[in-house]
Amino acid sequence: MPKTVDREEQRRQIGTALLELAAERGLDEVSVRTVAAASGRSAGAVQKYFSTKEEMLAFAAELAGERVERRMAEVGTTLPARQALRELILTTLPLDTERRADATAQLAFAVHAAHHPRLAAIRRQVDQDVRQALVTWLESAGHGENAGAVADAVIALSDGLALRMLYASSEQEREGLLTALDRALDVLIGSPGA
Repeated sequence: MPKTVDREEQRRQIGTALLELAAERGLDEVSVRTVAAASGRSAGAVQKYFSTKEEMLAFAAELAGERVERRMAEVGTTLPARQALRELILTTLPLDTERRADATAQLAFAVHAAHHPRLAAIRRQVDQDVRQALVTWLESAGHGENAGAVADAVIALSDGLALRMLYASSEQEREGLLTALDRALDVLIGSPGA
């Protein structure tokens, strides 16, 4: 009897290997051959699921976006607004191995997207989805008149902190960035208990 292969699961495994490779060594090191080795497959096996490197990168970018969105969906939106926003931002910051890999890959994809329209379109769609979810939540939390502006500020804050945390050299520097997060949220939403 022929072996049944879950095509989508195989693609996800290859995409995960690409994200890990991008996080460890950067997108310059990503090729069909290197992703095949990282995923424990032959180059021919990878090409059964992705005909080009760009197709593989596009899929991995979508996968990276899904991972961030999954973590964000796990944040309790019934929390007070400031606390929920802080938790949402923390899902994007490189504070553990998985989030560091995702942040590194996201940054690499952003740089790559500057020269690759298909990848840029995927990045824009992920950004729009995250922004819309944030705006919807902010409106439900009573920030209707300025939900879009707050969402944009929160996203910019998250992106900037993630970038700086990737190259922060000490725990003290990372803690300073988290203090900056709290100060910014105090300005945007108000301090806890206010």
